[in-house]
Amino acid sequence: MKQCVDPETAGNPCSEEKWVRSRLRALSKQLDHRGCPTTIGRLLRAQKYGLRSHRKVLHTGKQHAERDRQFRYIAEQRKDFRQSGDPRISIDAKKKELIGQFKNPGQTWRQEADKVNDHDFPGEAQGRATPYGIYDPERNEGHVCVTTSHDTPDLAVDTIQDWWGLKRPCYPNAKRLMIEADSGGSNAARSRRFKKRLQEFADESGLEVTVCHYPPGTSKWNPIEHRLFSQIAATWAGYVLCTLQILLGFIRRTTTATGLNVTATYFDRTYPTGVKVSKAEFKAIALTRHDVCPQWNYTIRPHPKITE
Repeated sequence: MKQCVDPETAGNPCSEEKWVRSRLRALSKQLDHRGCPTTIGRLLRAQKYGLRSHRKVLHTGKQHAERDRQFRYIAEQRKDFRQSGDPRISIDAKKKELIGQFKNPGQTWRQEADKVNDHDFPGEAQGRATPYGIYDPERNEGHVCVTTSHDTPDLAVDTIQDWWGLKRPCYPNAKRLMIEADSGGSNAARSRRFKKRLQEFADESGLEVTVCHYPPGTSKWNPIEHRLFSQIAATWAGYVLCTLQILLGFIRRTTTATGLNVTATYFDRTYPTGVKVSKAEFKAIALTRHDVCPQWNYTIRPHPKITE
């Protein structure tokens, strides 16, 4: 057995990690079927072999010099908002989904498998759903707005407005709102349009909006990724998202043993890309950058209301 495995064994010369390149059936064939694949698998496990998948642990690129400082500052801001009782949310856009008879990764218990298209051609789809989500870690609640248009700063802030319209009664004394977001995408740290729309939201809601962006390459630490989006993906895994109604239904059905509750809204709107913000418009934003990592941390305050 070991003589057959040795030529097929690869590994890391700097560690004891080893793996076998051949399938169990191929190894059984080399042994003239004197050992079935099940027996070979049992013997390999006894030699500390096993089925392994890739582990994304190798760091690529250079980490930002202020990465750890920003994480500590986010933790301080979280503590401040938690103590004051003001709301804190995590936001991001989820992966786009083709609507139609397309394969969805995962398996489900059923007598016969659903039939889906043999190719994922976007032209065959009813549309491409763009879910934008909000996660409230203090209440363990999620809110997702879905559109078939583009992922833009307007979609991001419209989702925040929609969430606040639903959850305002839960925070009757709120004066501030903390937002944790990635540094790129529709809620990018350098997006002028995102900041302008947040100013409009602040003026309408009367809330001071504090935004803390995660450093580049650290988006997986954004709470929404592992507390909301991963749960939604697990809920609809193996099911065909053939209509928007079915997709929204799976989002609303998402729950966990710890009591996660999720609401969802469909935006029948068009979100054009490339909307510009002039220097004058940007200058009018009541934006104050924080002393710590000012490129990632800032507060937008409501403009004073003009009384006639």
